[in-house]
Amino acid sequence: MIKQFAVALTVSFLALGASLACAAEKASEVYELRTYTTNEGKLPALHKRFSDHTMTIFETHGIKNIAYWTPTDKPNTLVYLVAHKSRAAARKSWPAFGNDPAWKKAYAASTEDGRLVSKVESIYLQPNDYSPVKSGGFKSLADGKNLTYELRTYTTNKGKLKNLNARFRDHTLRIFKKHGMLNVFYATPLDEKRSSNTLVYFIAHKSADAAAASWKAFGGDAEWKKVAKESQVDGRILTKGGVKRQYLKATDYSPVK
Repeated sequence: MIKQFAVALTVSFLALGASLACAAEKASEVYELRTYTTNEGKLPALHKRFSDHTMTIFETHGIKNIAYWTPTDKPNTLVYLVAHKSRAAARKSWPAFGNDPAWKKAYAASTEDGRLVSKVESIYLQPNDYSPVKSGGFKSLADGKNLTYELRTYTTNKGKLKNLNARFRDHTLRIFKKHGMLNVFYATPLDEKRSSNTLVYFIAHKSADAAAASWKAFGGDAEWKKVAKESQVDGRILTKGGVKRQYLKATDYSPVK
């Protein structure tokens, strides 16, 4: 009898956990960062399709347009950020978008002379507790300033993501601000492979020259050097080659400039 009760209790807890996870998924807004690589010479046509059609159709299906950028060093790439009410909502929105007659018509017309996109990359992101931007707040934070954005991705050694987040939360954001960097968005990927070792974040600068000056000042900051040293007494936080960055400029149709 006791054994049966224990088994039943375990099953109940598992069911409760699954229900809570499902409820959390439905309730929590998530961001999606997408990168499109175009075929040669097709980026202008892709921009036109987004500005004239895609963004409107996205909104029809509950996909919130946040920002659209072009990397300063990749003339064949579009990077953009959208938001969904939840992962569950995203799973419904994308098929609905793909089957929308307006999208099918726009797609067919835009690809009469060949496909525009050669590669699509997507990553779902959950804002961290210390992220300045939550619930689509890019616009209030940065709009209208014609900023140079910087997208950075950090990969940590095993078990070190919590240390990295603590360093950003307690120190790095404040030191960034001191040297003229605008903290915009800090998030953790939701996929199993990267959720335990990856930080994705956006900061912004007044210009490319300002970015170079800010990073130089940050790297030489005495407080930063102390923090970096103390945070790694038990081993390096980032993997070798674990920092990737990309400078971005907003497109003319981006909701956030």
